[in-house]
Amino acid sequence: MQDHPNPKLAASIEESLVRRFGEHLRVDPALSGLEELARIAGHRVHRDFLDQPVEPALLRLLCACALSAPSKSDLQQADILVLDDSEQRRAVIALMPDMPWLAQAPVLLVFLANGARTPQLAGLRGKPFPNNHIDLLFNAAVDSAIVMTTFMRAAAAVGLGCCPLSAIRDQADRVSALLGLPERVIPVAGLAAGWPAKAGHITPRLGLETTLHQDRHRQGDLAGQIDAYDRRRAARHPHGRQRAVERFGQTEFYGWSEDKARQYAEPLRADFGAFLRAKGFCLD
Repeated sequence: MQDHPNPKLAASIEESLVRRFGEHLRVDPALSGLEELARIAGHRVHRDFLDQPVEPALLRLLCACALSAPSKSDLQQADILVLDDSEQRRAVIALMPDMPWLAQAPVLLVFLANGARTPQLAGLRGKPFPNNHIDLLFNAAVDSAIVMTTFMRAAAAVGLGCCPLSAIRDQADRVSALLGLPERVIPVAGLAAGWPAKAGHITPRLGLETTLHQDRHRQGDLAGQIDAYDRRRAARHPHGRQRAVERFGQTEFYGWSEDKARQYAEPLRADFGAFLRAKGFCLD
């Protein structure tokens, strides 16, 4: 608990969580760490940035904080690649044509899963490495995701806004070639960052009755829960356009679940497994 309770900050967290989950969760004003909880609960994605650079020293500090994150068995299988060269940035951005706003982002990072270093350690120390199976990939990818999340927390603490970019994997082989990624090193996600030009909004999430479980996983009335979420979300942030109208037509009510169902009605990254194998990962 903290010495001086902060009812205003506690109320701000409660309001953010109501917006996020449609549920009131009481926050004790005397709880320690309210500022960090407020940043997490009030997370916003930012795609509009001021024309203001992020100093290299600050960026290096944030990367160091990110790489201070927990790592599976202290294996340290995550790397960060900073895209600074303008030509290199343009080449990578060109592989994500649906995101023209990236050209204005002051910072562009790629978070890498490095599955090469652990086998290399075995070679350096003259030890066998019988663990070239799917867990090598899984551990490295999870480490990378944790590092990216920690970077976003550090960036938010100093006032920067971020937007993760899974689209970096849409053409993973070309990204890999552009970045000179060696065997068993792959892009997990990109991330754009900068000083926000707009406040952004809190994106509603599925209710906790759907995603929070106790003792055993339970599904409950999924159809009812999804419908309630669709309508709660649409009341705050209705979809601006309907996806794949030429295939699925227009629908009177277009919610999150309809959008996601349409999005994944098309094959996406079907060649990603082949890319991973070509990079030297065993998927068995």
